[in-house]
Amino acid sequence: MANRKFVEELEQEIEELKRTGFYVNIRTVQSPVDAWMIVNGKRVLNLTSNNYLGFANEPRLKEAAKKALEEYGIGPAAVRTISGTMSLHLILENALAEFKKAEAVISYQSGFKSNLSVIPAIVGRGDVIFSDELNHASIIDGCRLSRAEIIRYAHADVDDLKKKLSENRHKYRRALVVTDGVFSMDGDIAPLPDIVKVAKEYDAIVMVDDAHGEGVLGKGGRGIVDHFSLHGEVDIEIGTMSKAFGVVGGYAASSSVVVEYLRQKSRPFLFSSAMTVPDVAACLEAVRILQESEDRVKKLWENANYFKEKMREAGFNTWKSQTPITPIVIGDEKTTQEFSKRLFDEGIFVQAIVYPTVPKGTARMRVMISAIHTKDDLDFAVDKFIKVGKELKVI
Repeated sequence: MANRKFVEELEQEIEELKRTGFYVNIRTVQSPVDAWMIVNGKRVLNLTSNNYLGFANEPRLKEAAKKALEEYGIGPAAVRTISGTMSLHLILENALAEFKKAEAVISYQSGFKSNLSVIPAIVGRGDVIFSDELNHASIIDGCRLSRAEIIRYAHADVDDLKKKLSENRHKYRRALVVTDGVFSMDGDIAPLPDIVKVAKEYDAIVMVDDAHGEGVLGKGGRGIVDHFSLHGEVDIEIGTMSKAFGVVGGYAASSSVVVEYLRQKSRPFLFSSAMTVPDVAACLEAVRILQESEDRVKKLWENANYFKEKMREAGFNTWKSQTPITPIVIGDEKTTQEFSKRLFDEGIFVQAIVYPTVPKGTARMRVMISAIHTKDDLDFAVDKFIKVGKELKVI
């Protein structure tokens, strides 16, 4: 070992994580991601993935990927600006633009990379970013990479945003207000209409990351902008294709000018190989299914509302959730880790979420409901939650 002291320091930090209840137990999925899965050799009910619409094992997506694989091969083996733009990429981007009711779309390799791509491309030194204090790590990292001044405002607090815009906007060339659409740990929705209104007053750009609103909010899952009828009012929408779409990839939807600028300036587009062919084809098929019918989105909400009602009746704290993301807040980190372990023993796969993903003292089970869950699945889950909750004196 080249530097034994360094390794020993890391070993000590890992042991401290285990001692304090912050160590993440990473389980292995050994089957398709579906309502029920094989995890660490055990058949369990899946309540932890972002497979909102059940697309991760959807036959139509798998067939589309196979067909494209035969026609186009596996991948472009190049960045988009050299020789990596295939006709399939453009077809997907056009379909996404139509779906989102935007002028244009640029696709990236992931939702995380979308934020790392867009933010540093549109703001930099001499500019300022106003960021919700609970924004996703990808937004935080994108802001840091930009080298713009970063001013955090209180979570979903438009009055605080306005105060900070009033105090600081005049000092900078360009201002960006950025927020998650749906906050992934609490399940609440950003007050986007009020954010847009305040941003207009101070000549600020508005960007929303709709990772958990895609396929969930709006008509047929078109997202938060559609949900609030704000088409043409939000400057940039970031989307992901790894959650409700069940595949991988991300994108930015905006005006044709902004998208063309991003093609020239966003570094992961310029310096990282394009999405592979099967992924692009599967994403495209997911868009087509959502354009055909709203049934899956309606079923998702029906399941989510049913589960939440049952859990609240049982005495569980579902926090601030307004979406199918259902946090079951326990509080203590060790108890939450034990709750997750006991649920797994009972046939329920739901991960404990602890600091630093959420603030200390708000550790939780984050239950992710899907359209493919049956009523029997949800009843089974509620019964097991109640059993373990009583055993651990949580309820």
